[in-house]
Amino acid sequence: MNQTTASLETVDLVHTKGASPVTLNFPAGQIICLAGLDGHGQERFLETLAGWNRPVTGGVYTPGPTAREKLRGGRHANRLGVAFLPRDRRENGIFPTQSILDNFAISSTGRDTLFGLISPRKRNRRFAHYQQLLGIVADDPRNPITSLSGGNQQKVLVARLLAGEPRVLLLNDPTRGVDVATRTMLYRLFCDLAAKGMTLVIVSTEIEEAINLADRVIVFRDQDISVELSGEHKTNARVLAGMFGEAA
Repeated sequence: MNQTTASLETVDLVHTKGASPVTLNFPAGQIICLAGLDGHGQERFLETLAGWNRPVTGGVYTPGPTAREKLRGGRHANRLGVAFLPRDRRENGIFPTQSILDNFAISSTGRDTLFGLISPRKRNRRFAHYQQLLGIVADDPRNPITSLSGGNQQKVLVARLLAGEPRVLLLNDPTRGVDVATRTMLYRLFCDLAAKGMTLVIVSTEIEEAINLADRVIVFRDQDISVELSGEHKTNARVLAGMFGEAA
């Protein structure tokens, strides 16, 4: 699971004015959780990894078709296999007036073409695959996505990302506001994806989630990295100490 090939890395990255430069490696097959009190930089750092925020200095790099490439924005990141799930699914995730199927397929329409035309059969087949994988409860994929529970809406958004076959998943609080069954399913899915070589970087607002799910926990305080923890050092006390700037 803990492979050494870097799927994503930062070099002297300053994600917001006044923050210290960060050089980090995010290897294939790892789950890395970003923790911290609200507003202390972990969300902006994740959004910068995704290309949603332009770095003040430095950059984010990922392997391209022929060489390592510096990300030039969200669309460029997506083309290079870096997928991002925002925190607020209603504001930045779902298209509430569109169907479940359209919400799923909107980022990967090109995969549903046959002889240059959209093939409903191919689209339905692709959705059925991810519906089974994630256990999406939907009577009819042509229904509005707002007809689904919050947990099933979140599953559709995760399915949308996976349908693009990314190498890196950047997830902002993906278990926020979902039921226990959905949370458990997502944990299992994330571990399975990492075991297959995917890199996952997750902002988590729950300390226990970060400790139990991640190979590494990176704690932010005042826009900077306070501490990085792995192995037996991933403890509740050390994460809290990092959040409040105290010695563990």
